[in-house]
Amino acid sequence: MVTEGSVLWVPSNDFIENTNIINYIKWLKREKNLAFGDYHSLWKWSVDELEAFWESIWEYFDVQSSTAYEEVLSFKEMPSAKWFTGATLNYAEHIFRRDNYDKTAICHASEIRPLGELNWGDFKKQVMSLATELRALGVGRGDRIAAYLPNIPETVVAMMATMSIGAVWSSVSPDFGSRSVLDRLQQIKPKVLFTIDGYQYAGKTFDRREEVVKIAEQLPTVEHFIHVPYLIVEDTIGPIESAKQWSELLNRPAPQHFEFEQVPFDHPLQIMYSSGTTGIPKAIVHSHGGILLESYKILTFHANLGPKSRLLFYTTTGWMMFNILTSGLLTGASIVLYDGNPAYPSIGKLWELAEQTGTTAFGASPMYVNLMKQAGLSPKDKYDLSSIESIILSGAPAGPELFEWIYKHVKEDLWLSSQSGGTDICSGFLTGVPIEPVTAGEMQARGLGVDVHAFTEDGKSVVGKVGELVVLQPMPSMPLYFLNDEGNKRLFESYFDMFPGIWRQGDNLKLTERGTGIIYGRSDSTLNRNGVRMGTSEIYSAVESLDAVKDSLIVYLQMKESRSFMPLFVALNEGAVLDESLKQEIRDIIRNQASPKHVPDEIYAIEQVPYTLTGKKMEVPVRKILCGVPVEEAANPDAMANPTSLQYFSTFWQKEQSDEGLATHST
Repeated sequence: MVTEGSVLWVPSNDFIENTNIINYIKWLKREKNLAFGDYHSLWKWSVDELEAFWESIWEYFDVQSSTAYEEVLSFKEMPSAKWFTGATLNYAEHIFRRDNYDKTAICHASEIRPLGELNWGDFKKQVMSLATELRALGVGRGDRIAAYLPNIPETVVAMMATMSIGAVWSSVSPDFGSRSVLDRLQQIKPKVLFTIDGYQYAGKTFDRREEVVKIAEQLPTVEHFIHVPYLIVEDTIGPIESAKQWSELLNRPAPQHFEFEQVPFDHPLQIMYSSGTTGIPKAIVHSHGGILLESYKILTFHANLGPKSRLLFYTTTGWMMFNILTSGLLTGASIVLYDGNPAYPSIGKLWELAEQTGTTAFGASPMYVNLMKQAGLSPKDKYDLSSIESIILSGAPAGPELFEWIYKHVKEDLWLSSQSGGTDICSGFLTGVPIEPVTAGEMQARGLGVDVHAFTEDGKSVVGKVGELVVLQPMPSMPLYFLNDEGNKRLFESYFDMFPGIWRQGDNLKLTERGTGIIYGRSDSTLNRNGVRMGTSEIYSAVESLDAVKDSLIVYLQMKESRSFMPLFVALNEGAVLDESLKQEIRDIIRNQASPKHVPDEIYAIEQVPYTLTGKKMEVPVRKILCGVPVEEAANPDAMANPTSLQYFSTFWQKEQSDEGLATHST
């Protein structure tokens, strides 16, 4: 079994020479007379000379602006940094810059539709036709357009049409119930809403027409509904009688000449949402220019995408990875969409799709990889994966054992990158670098232009120790603001409450002397026992290496009178029993592989660990429930992958309240 930091892959010289980041380094030498011997010296320049770096990104990617910028960074203070003042541009215009009309832009499949393709020429025609119709409906710059649509080509077309006319895009997934949708869309007050009739998941159909009616009734700002037939194709009208029909809008001729709306660099592009697992989600607004530059940088240099690439990342339209996936089009890459259960009708469904589409970059969450591992799947023995060059892990920390499984069961010669980012920036803080070795359980490097550090509680930067993930300088893709946030109050509370003027992400980070990074879970779920802090992922890595354990969750509860209680909850594999022998085995492996100070006080068997829709374990809501907070206040079930899993903890608290006094715990 590999351990954290073990070298698993080293790029060959040929591989390195053909990477986009090496082309950039050569360009810097040729055009700027700047020489860099390795990635880490390049990263240091990118944060030491922040303005020069981002100006080089503008020039390298030949960003098209109808007016010149006056300054790269006219105001540097976070959260109100001002980037490329004076520039006017359009994000969507850059999507369609290449003369590649016959090449594939989008591969797509679902549980309803067979595998199909949309070429760049038809994609552009559809976007321009829809954008023209939206303008004819009176939609324009700054208007908000929302979509209740799944991960299908129509959604990408609607997104690009919205952005092309300077309107603001926002999407929610159809697996959200009406309450969760309204929690988001009532904040943004959309003028147009794209709706679906239903979808299919794991072979079951989900009719959403009643949900659409409920949503429509409580969104009085919507002037135009646009119906996209999907599940029930014979129902061409849809649940809203006044709705415009998708086919009606798309069948009209594309304009001979189309003008992309030119907007300021900091004009709103999209609204995304925090998870909403414990309250009303924050509506996060990103800019045209910020997302454009950040997407070019991370997808070209850190994902190594280009016109010959095909990117598959399993996601829903309610997760930031949908926005990242569609931004892959900026590089000229094809993107692969899938709507459905990734484990239906078999756990290898996505690998089958990768084989069929010639995927070169395969993205998934660590939770999905863990499902394959537990199912005993070895993709390399069942599928032709010769086209795959890289795998991207995102959504949660990935331990050394998942790295080892991928190299053993997918491909030996493979660039594997684990990412740490967020909806907040629609990008990564720590990410992959194709010219660096891959080490087990670690993210290869801090992203270019991202001044990431690990801070102690008293604000000192540390290496080799766990601290708070902070960013010392602004990034172009940081939020413009949160909607309906007077005086930026929630924005400050979210990122700047601990270290004024410094972005705090809320993750536990350790940076190594080699420049790699490891995320040890959320800092608000840190196990701070007797003054010794440890991230939960270290406990999970140890416990879940045992054959008997399928999954686990641990929380730390501070009680009155300086007492504490740290229970561990384990979901077991079939046939396993949580007897005293297994409990001792769990204690021993935590003591030996993680920390003797973090051996749990008690171990309990559960059926399933609660997860968010994006695959994160829900330690904080569980901790709240164990402190007496009602389930409905501790978590939003519509933001969960398995909402029934929380009931166990409510019952647990009610029992322990009388037996052990857990009601005296404080959060």
